[in-house]
Amino acid sequence: MAAKDDPIVIKKYANRRLYNTGTSTYVTLEDLADMVKKGEEFTVQDAKTGDDITHPVLTQIIFELENKDGQNMLPIPFLRQLISFYGDQMQMIVPSFLEQSMIAFSKEQERFREQLKGAFGKTPIDMMKTPMKALEEQTRRNVEMFQNAMRMFTPFPSAGSNSAAPTEPPKKDEKSDDLQELKAQIAAMQRKLDAMS
Repeated sequence: MAAKDDPIVIKKYANRRLYNTGTSTYVTLEDLADMVKKGEEFTVQDAKTGDDITHPVLTQIIFELENKDGQNMLPIPFLRQLISFYGDQMQMIVPSFLEQSMIAFSKEQERFREQLKGAFGKTPIDMMKTPMKALEEQTRRNVEMFQNAMRMFTPFPSAGSNSAAPTEPPKKDEKSDDLQELKAQIAAMQRKLDAMS
């Protein structure tokens, strides 16, 4: 018998039917989307092989939701950027970055809701300013976090960067300190990657 905190197992059969072993009922992708919204943990397994197919099923749910009228949440520039990262050296950073961004955004959600509640009674323009400022600030922090992560993997300036005057070469001690700092950052990132796998 599964423990109470164990995720619910959803079995997917060859006929594409999904069976919730927790409730002993057949479910749809829409039911799974509702479970996600309620915070219910589940895994999806291929009924024949037992393989974990949670990722492709969740991706299919997003695809279905994106195709509903008025439900598009993923802007085209974001989709293009995401596609461009596949096969790129940055591919291994993107999942962690997106996960951390969504965690941070979720934490900010409650603050957004409180600001919206406090905004009632103000003019429509004022009502939009407060949450938009908070959203802009969160976006700025996410971009900054991503840029910092990028710098860890590209410690040298890009070829396209223009500097008005050549910089003075660092003194021997500064170069050594920079190298030590870079090594520490790489070691920290390696520990994070090891912990994720």
